[in-house]
Amino acid sequence: MGQTLFDKVWDKHVLTGKEGEPQLLYIDLHLIHEVTSPQAFEGLRLQNRKLRRPDLTFATLDHNVPTIDIFNIKDEIANKQITTLQKNAKDFSVHIFDMGSDEQGIVHMVGPETGLTQPGKTIVCGDSHTATHGAFGAIAFGIGTSEVEHVFATQTLWQTKPKNLKIDINGTLPPGVYAKDIILYLISKYGVDFGTGYALEFTGETIKSLSMEARMTICNMAIEGGTKYGLMQPDDITFEYVKGRQYAQNFETSIDEWRTLYSDDDAHFDKVIELDVSNLEPQVTWGTNPEMGVGFDTPFPEIKNINDERAYQYMGLSPGQKAEDIDLGYVFLGSCTNARLSDLVEASKIVKGNQVHPKITAIVVPGSRTVKKEAEAMGLDKIFKEAGFEWREPGCSMCLGMNPDQVPEGVHCASTSNRNFEGRQGKGARTHLVSPAMAAAAAINGKFVDVRKVVV
Repeated sequence: MGQTLFDKVWDKHVLTGKEGEPQLLYIDLHLIHEVTSPQAFEGLRLQNRKLRRPDLTFATLDHNVPTIDIFNIKDEIANKQITTLQKNAKDFSVHIFDMGSDEQGIVHMVGPETGLTQPGKTIVCGDSHTATHGAFGAIAFGIGTSEVEHVFATQTLWQTKPKNLKIDINGTLPPGVYAKDIILYLISKYGVDFGTGYALEFTGETIKSLSMEARMTICNMAIEGGTKYGLMQPDDITFEYVKGRQYAQNFETSIDEWRTLYSDDDAHFDKVIELDVSNLEPQVTWGTNPEMGVGFDTPFPEIKNINDERAYQYMGLSPGQKAEDIDLGYVFLGSCTNARLSDLVEASKIVKGNQVHPKITAIVVPGSRTVKKEAEAMGLDKIFKEAGFEWREPGCSMCLGMNPDQVPEGVHCASTSNRNFEGRQGKGARTHLVSPAMAAAAAINGKFVDVRKVVV
């Protein structure tokens, strides 16, 4: 019997351990940031241990960094975490994409942009959305701080191999419907735990037609379906993206091996989900986890349990309402899900020549300095600023309430981020997950509108 893509990459990295039991995996790339690494570095110091592979460890600053006046960090805890990572990187000879540097940005943006992320690698980071890198045909997953220390010390990690779930996606996306809508729909239909115990491989003609940036959006939010792993077969689109990037000097010697990274025709999948996106609607979340979402034309559902009741109470909404009834106050274009250049380009098409609605506070936060510079070279910053958006420096920003960018209590925010938990964007903030196009249209109209009618 043939192997799945996941099986092929996994088996090549197993150092010891029986199948069905925890196995020791070799880790090809360890990405770190300022929030989950300090305790791990301290653990090395306390045990008088060295960092095993500083050449395979790369750091960036993203969660705590301000997006205005970036070197003026007023929060003491944030400043401590940032300066601690800077010191640790120096002490342990780790390359850091430091504050204000050309490559600094959100960790899941930096990896692909620099060419560190490549097909066939095992990639870990102390951040749950590490599944993003799986779009390249890599096994990429988030780890806890104790596991960060284990990788620091040994460049290995004990893991139990999951089952395989294939999500076969076909059909042509309608105008105004995007990769973000695909993954939001899957989570709303199958729940926040449908991927638990599985590695998700996204396949089908729709996936093959997507850009790398769109593929990363889907894999980024695979974690919200309960899995640790979301991946896709690398192809010519993947190889063209990687070619010529700073840390991809091995391109010519590796591409033949990368072409073997696919699921064999007779590979066994433990479960298969099929989706035709031909009639997919733009998606909007109404509740307090990504499962609580609907298509734009669909009324919010009836209350089925205490979780629904609590979500409606927290969000200040009611069953039977629709997305257009939400009283928006903020719009956030950013995060490791949707702050890539193509996301900003798509949003700018809607924004150009228009003005942000008077009741909306709208901000754009490029996911990295690379994206920011490329967007400015294209004049996107002028389009957004002339319309009334704030144009910020790169960072995680308003995706999570861990920096100065927060949504006020009780205010509804159209967000291109990945989580809508209670308090995720600030105490009492009310988050609605949407695509960049939906967010941009909402900023202009002061409410959610059917973006299919805007982009046609």
